[in-house]
Amino acid sequence: MTKMMKAVSIDNYGDNSVVRLVELPCSTPGPGKIRVAVRAAGVNPVDWKIRNGAGQRMGMTLPIRMGSEISGVVDAVGEGVDILGEGDEVFGIVSSGGFAEYVVVEADDLVRKPERLDFIHSAAIPLGGLTAWQSMIDAGGLKAGDRLLITGGSGGVGSLAIQIAKAKGAHVTAMASSRNEAFVRSLGVDAFVDYTAQPFEQVVSDMDVVFDTIGGETFKRAFRTVRPGGVLVTAVAFPGEDKPWSDVRVERVYTKANADQLSSLRSLVDEGRLTPHVGTVYSFEDVTEALELSESGRAQGKIILAIA
Repeated sequence: MTKMMKAVSIDNYGDNSVVRLVELPCSTPGPGKIRVAVRAAGVNPVDWKIRNGAGQRMGMTLPIRMGSEISGVVDAVGEGVDILGEGDEVFGIVSSGGFAEYVVVEADDLVRKPERLDFIHSAAIPLGGLTAWQSMIDAGGLKAGDRLLITGGSGGVGSLAIQIAKAKGAHVTAMASSRNEAFVRSLGVDAFVDYTAQPFEQVVSDMDVVFDTIGGETFKRAFRTVRPGGVLVTAVAFPGEDKPWSDVRVERVYTKANADQLSSLRSLVDEGRLTPHVGTVYSFEDVTEALELSESGRAQGKIILAIA
């Protein structure tokens, strides 16, 4: 008898009315792949952006199974896989289908989850952690002693970025609203900026690296905070050819699966230098509420779906 599972899917683009909880047959992992019994999944802005229509721009084909960040247990292994085995507890990012009881992925894209974290907290790391790493370190070249500005310090990406940057020895300035000041300061920032109190570009300057997690007008104004020869890295904006400041390098990062970087993030967790902050946990059936909270921009820390 074919094994069945529940999954979150969309047949059309739109608001939460297009989101459906469906029952589908489980796929068998092919060569080089594994099947993971998902225990928890992270909810991220990319999920509702795909639902709103970004999936089409990203080359995805309807129907789309939603979800891009998971933790769980390997329950089946395809031919040629020897780095992971049945029963291994893993975490990582997936191209789609993370909001499901089971998902088949490339074995090389996942690694064993941190031993000191449960599945809920492990699912709060992969996408935000890899986005921060690939933005600040790979694209931005961040190193010890550099002055860094993170434009959004209280969200799932920003809260991890602060800790990763501090572990690398950077001097970290982070922005957030006044209601999130205590939380952001608890992450170890060297300086906090309340963007609701005054224009941040009037109080922040001479940054070696700026990591933009907000986009829009914040991205445009952030140019004024970068030193000549510095770099502005964004994971959300779409920089045009015209730059307000020609002496600032601009990089746009599209997060990719990377097992080596995931392992480095796991090491930081095991060393006690990286702690994911889970804000809200929803049941699988309440996925639309989770997406609504993410889209509101009011979440502090990570939003998680508890799958099983």
